[in-house]
Amino acid sequence: MKQTPLYNKHIELDAKLGDFAGFKMPIQYTGIIKEHEAVRNFAGLFDVSHMGEFIISGEEGEAFLNFVTINDVATLKPWQAQYSAMCNEDGGLIDDVLIYRYPDHFMMVVNAGNKEKDLDWLMVHKPKNVDILDMSERTGLVAIQGPKSRDILNRIADINLNNIDFYCFTVGNINGIAATIARTGYTGELGFEIYADYNGIIKIWDAILAIKEGGVVPVGLGCRDTLRMEMKYALYGNDIDEKTNPIEAGLGWITKFNKKSFIGKNALVATKANPTRRLICFEMIDRGIPRKGYPIKLDGNVIGEVTSGTQSPSLKQGIGLGFVKKPFDKIGTNIMVEIRGINLKGIIVQAPLYKEGSANI
Repeated sequence: MKQTPLYNKHIELDAKLGDFAGFKMPIQYTGIIKEHEAVRNFAGLFDVSHMGEFIISGEEGEAFLNFVTINDVATLKPWQAQYSAMCNEDGGLIDDVLIYRYPDHFMMVVNAGNKEKDLDWLMVHKPKNVDILDMSERTGLVAIQGPKSRDILNRIADINLNNIDFYCFTVGNINGIAATIARTGYTGELGFEIYADYNGIIKIWDAILAIKEGGVVPVGLGCRDTLRMEMKYALYGNDIDEKTNPIEAGLGWITKFNKKSFIGKNALVATKANPTRRLICFEMIDRGIPRKGYPIKLDGNVIGEVTSGTQSPSLKQGIGLGFVKKPFDKIGTNIMVEIRGINLKGIIVQAPLYKEGSANI
């Protein structure tokens, strides 16, 4: 198994480690619920150095990225970030990605388990005057998330983070270490993702955890999962994959059909005209915890399947995501979820399930 540059820090903190996308990663330190609540109320620090980073440059870099992704890269100004995805010719999701536009190049951030597949896909489709550099093995990444994250980070940054808007980024120093600092995240809370080289990310991790005011604590992938489910943020490999497409996955808002051409456009136009299922989120009415693969039913008939489920630490009830057949995807629809052979009541609800997040403050 691979290790991130912060692996020894997790050992020192007595983290419970698990295998994730080929890496030994911290699942939890003091407990998933405690860490979840820390992010919702104060701040938590994640190691997400397992993610992949590609640098794309060259004269046709913008046109190339616009062709291989479904969002409109041309709308990005320097120092802005964009959530997007790459599809195959059939409209299936190869990966969901982040695109960062620097003044003279782009950075694409991809899911850890898809790095090799994504890089191969990009290399096959790139024109000669576009260069792609895989920086994954040299780039560390931490995410500080929570309503106190900006106050905490401002103590050790040489720039005023109050000036960074949502889905924007800059370069600066964190405790004297050069870094890219982006106001993005995967929790629904105010937060920042910090990219630096391997040695630098270790020093940044230490500097953030050394700040005692503000309540920042190390947090693992366990609460990252519960936090993202409360926001209906899809997880690649769980909720979305190459057998799903962005229209049925609720990602139509990042699919820009006004672009002249992009890979998968024709298939997605057809899906948009006649979708057959949709990714919904639901709350349990009866006591029960939904899990991946559990049947979703209506009037005794199976209409779908749970893709992600948990006991929500914030809502104190079972919640889940799942695909259901249309037209049974309407908000307010009463459903049954078969949990260990017992049909339990639930209801399809409007996303996000947790509505008190600080992401926009």
